[in-house]
Amino acid sequence: MSAQQGRGRGGNAGSGPGRGGQARPGERRNAKGRQRHRGAGPQRDFSRTAPSQRRRTGDPARLVAFETLQAVQTEDAYANLVLPRAIRRHRLDQRDAAWATELTYGTLREQGLYDAILSRCVDRPLARLDAKVLTVLRLGAHQLLGMRTAAHAAINETVGLTRAVVGAGPAGMVNAALRRVSERTREQWLTELTADLTDETRRLALERSHPVWIVRALRQALAAHGRVPTEIEQLLAADNAAPVVHLVALPGLGSLEEAERSGAEASTLVPGAATYRHGDIGRLETVREGTVRAQDVGSQLVARALAAAPLEGEDGRWLDLCAGPGGKG
Repeated sequence: MSAQQGRGRGGNAGSGPGRGGQARPGERRNAKGRQRHRGAGPQRDFSRTAPSQRRRTGDPARLVAFETLQAVQTEDAYANLVLPRAIRRHRLDQRDAAWATELTYGTLREQGLYDAILSRCVDRPLARLDAKVLTVLRLGAHQLLGMRTAAHAAINETVGLTRAVVGAGPAGMVNAALRRVSERTREQWLTELTADLTDETRRLALERSHPVWIVRALRQALAAHGRVPTEIEQLLAADNAAPVVHLVALPGLGSLEEAERSGAEASTLVPGAATYRHGDIGRLETVREGTVRAQDVGSQLVARALAAAPLEGEDGRWLDLCAGPGGKG
């Protein structure tokens, strides 16, 4: 029984005068005659709204995103390697896996913008925040400004995540900061942040969440290829677009039927390929078997062009200079 409940039960019903000079049956009033609790109504459970009893857990999808971002920030890990393992460890279904994937990659893509916004909503430099607190703040900002999550859900769930992975201490600060973030739309924040910026490159870097040096490099690349300088806006926007996984079935060995049953869609660029937006492709048996693989659509087009090229002499030996499943070290 909480202290507040104990005090509520300690008074005697009808111990003080009512508004008409006489207490109603079932009323609880203090020594000054002020009503404390209606005995006839349902009992109020104060302990459930007390800070010590608030939610201390994060839902699995947000935990997956948090663990992935923490690994990226503190261990220089690759999100595309950490995320699938986290999805499997928390046993997310297809829908939650897709949501966690968007939360993770969206937060990473827009980190520069979110940090600029958070710096105006937190009462100390972001560099002085605990790394875990900064991660949950970034995740909350993306839910508020980059996803269709309702503001109350984004804030409450992120505060619950904070209690689960950091502790109750910073939860109040996270709650207050995210409420300040939610007071403006993304467009309103951009207007405020860029109001005093006269440098076009810095403005684009902030609006498109790219480092300044990358914006400069892309401008120079456009100029070197005779492109219109204003194309930089489209180029940065395209670079921020959420990528999709392209799947290909090995000829004569694999089939995309399982992937299509799991939500994959036929590619509009390459016949016999598919795009997959539902998180961990490792949940597909054909991928685990190796008969279906992830391969960028550009690589698929190159392979098809090579296969269709005319040959001189015998078609007996081929030298494969490609990096197979994995990366190019």
